[in-house]
Amino acid sequence: MRYQHVCVEAFGYTLPPHVVTSDEIEAKLAPLYDRLGLPAGRLELMSGIRERRFWDRDWRPGRISAETAEKTITAAGFDRRYIGAVIHGSVCRDQLEPATANYVHHALGLPNSACVFDVSNACLGLLNGMVLIANMIEMGQIRAGIAVGTEGGRDLVEGTIDSLLQDPEITRQDVKLAFASLTIGSGSAAVLLCDRRLSRTGNRLLGGTLRSDTSSHELCAGDSARATHGDDRPRMQTDSEALLHAGVNLAVETWEHCKRVLGWENSDVQKAFTHQVGRAHRKLLYERLGLDPAIDFPTVEYLGNAGAAALPMTAALGIEAGHLSPGDRVALLGIGSGLNSIMLGLEWGR
Repeated sequence: MRYQHVCVEAFGYTLPPHVVTSDEIEAKLAPLYDRLGLPAGRLELMSGIRERRFWDRDWRPGRISAETAEKTITAAGFDRRYIGAVIHGSVCRDQLEPATANYVHHALGLPNSACVFDVSNACLGLLNGMVLIANMIEMGQIRAGIAVGTEGGRDLVEGTIDSLLQDPEITRQDVKLAFASLTIGSGSAAVLLCDRRLSRTGNRLLGGTLRSDTSSHELCAGDSARATHGDDRPRMQTDSEALLHAGVNLAVETWEHCKRVLGWENSDVQKAFTHQVGRAHRKLLYERLGLDPAIDFPTVEYLGNAGAAALPMTAALGIEAGHLSPGDRVALLGIGSGLNSIMLGLEWGR
């Protein structure tokens, strides 16, 4: 994928209000830890995550996504009459039908000529949305579009805690398979893209590539658990170690192809934003890609793994913190269970 006419006009984010520490989660699991002889502090020690955030209990993904998109469009000073696509790209949605993007489109007061739909692809949905919008802009079908999504981890984390505590036959191996579920956080992000002739920033989306390894589709899987746990809260089973290595292997393949598409070498990249999984993942990823970890902007320590919102939310926070400078070449290194990977290159203008 190469783009000549696409700019990333703005990233935006919304952070949930409720902070939940890893110590608090382990305090709830204390009876299980005592029974299995597990040491306290292992959750933060193994993941690097000291806290994550949750929304209010009456939250709705569409409402928060609309707020995030509104803030992003307003902050950019962008004329919403030009927005020809709204893609809601998170795992979390208001309902199965209709698409949550319809609520967002209505709340934003966007033109009825815009295409409106949801994309769900584990932790990669918002990047998929970015690519779809970029393709439409490049082909001249639309002049601008916004990809937005909101993830909430409370039900998964609290449901996992309850399941672990209620099973009298739970083993250390069962705890290991549930470990990744306890690292999940929440967040909301939006990405506004437009034709470069409309752009006030000149933040060029140069292109990128995607790769898949669907032989690994069973390494991380989640669904509603009413049949086995008696409630509709999701549960997830993750082979964290196998997923780590399979994911990084796919990332290496994707990155090498991305560099060929963009004509880049590692030395050409000044900054990067990655999907936020954990400390071990980040360390191995940068080692295997041959990139300097200093170009990264990590948020996993205080946001946990916020699913599809994690990478664009991290980019928005990094931009706000001054992580980017004019002229920087920026890599977006996305990966999601399935496995799928999208890596994109930006040239930062503002």
